[in-house]
Amino acid sequence: EMFDAGAVTIAQDEATCVVYGMPLEAVRKGGVNKVMPLPNIAAEVLRLCA
Repeated sequence: EMFDAGAVTIAQDEATCVVYGMPLEAVRKGGVNKVMPLPNIAAEVLRLCA
């Protein structure tokens, strides 16, 4: 719903996930704008909010 409403959505990438199930489903369903490694997500959120 958030993606459909225009929100930016970020999923953690497979390489940095312990279990990739939930991010993978979001990607498969087309509900993700960006896939990123966990250490980069906070900086990206801050960049988007600036």
